[in-house]
Amino acid sequence: MKQYGAEFLGTFWLVLGGCGSAVLAAAFPHVGIGLLGVALAFGLTVLTMAYAIGPISGCHLNPAVSIGLWAGGRFPATQLLPYIVAQVVGAVAAGGVLYLIASGAPGFDVAKGFASNGYGAHSPGGYSLQAALICEVVMTMFFLIVILGATDKRAPAGFAPIPIGLALTLIHLISIPVTNTSVNPARSTGVALYVGDWAVGQLWLFWLAPIAGALLGAVAYRLIAGEKK
Repeated sequence: MKQYGAEFLGTFWLVLGGCGSAVLAAAFPHVGIGLLGVALAFGLTVLTMAYAIGPISGCHLNPAVSIGLWAGGRFPATQLLPYIVAQVVGAVAAGGVLYLIASGAPGFDVAKGFASNGYGAHSPGGYSLQAALICEVVMTMFFLIVILGATDKRAPAGFAPIPIGLALTLIHLISIPVTNTSVNPARSTGVALYVGDWAVGQLWLFWLAPIAGALLGAVAYRLIAGEKK
């Protein structure tokens, strides 16, 4: 239960910090943090939580990461479902807190997106479904390769949170214009449920693509690293 509680809190922090920066601070008049600030915020949530709860739960914060670690031989199948449930519940709880904060400002309108992920008309740059699918698969694939490499027993101990956090920052710098960046089904679900409508209708992609990418990343890393189950 300590592990599941850690995953709940860690995913809560990721959604509140990352999506919160996008909703509350990205375009704040005159001093908005912009795309770079939002990308850094997501990376910092993972970096800080990796040090805080990494020794407790491994700090997955992401159903795709948990599945990828399982496929990479680093995580038991028996814990997959409880981890995923804890991550999604944490993300939805954070979305609720963010909604309560954001709705305290005049003119707040959840229909504007609430940091939800989307494609087509709901992509920040108007990117197609195909472009969004490819982007999410590839970004998550490389995220898993970095995670598996940074946590490999051959890697320097104690430094894994740094490359993992920086990788997530880089991923956001690349893909925010395409999908608003998911690479995390829990993160997508945590805000989409409050938007409803199109955000829930497009949510399937942000489960399918990250999970597919995570599986590909696990396979790729095991091929280059020579790991076996």
